Amino acid sequence: MAEQRAFKEQAMMALENVVDPELAVDIVNLGLIYNVELDDQGLCTVTMTLTIAGCPLTDYLYEAINEELMGFDQVDKVKINLVWEPAWSIDKMSREARLELGV
Repeated sequence: MAEQRAFKEQAMMALENVVDPELAVDIVNLGLIYNVELDDQGLCTVTMTLTIAGCPLTDYLYEAINEELMGFDQVDKVKINLVWEPAWSIDKMSREARLELGV
């Protein structure tokens, strides 16, 4: 349990390197990442959403997420679990992201 929590914290820090190029804010502070889990077989599942359906940056974000998480020795594969519930809103953004975007 402690290992899973430590991995999640490290993974979330790594995902702060994935920046939405349209907003210039990382996906963690935008509130797009809902959960990160690692199973015993090395499968890292990222549960996330997007700001809008049909986001043109989906492929870019998936590739960037995969690149960041595959940098962990214990990760053999990354799976993106894209969800629409709960729906994303500006309320999911961190205080820093809101200040940076002037929201």
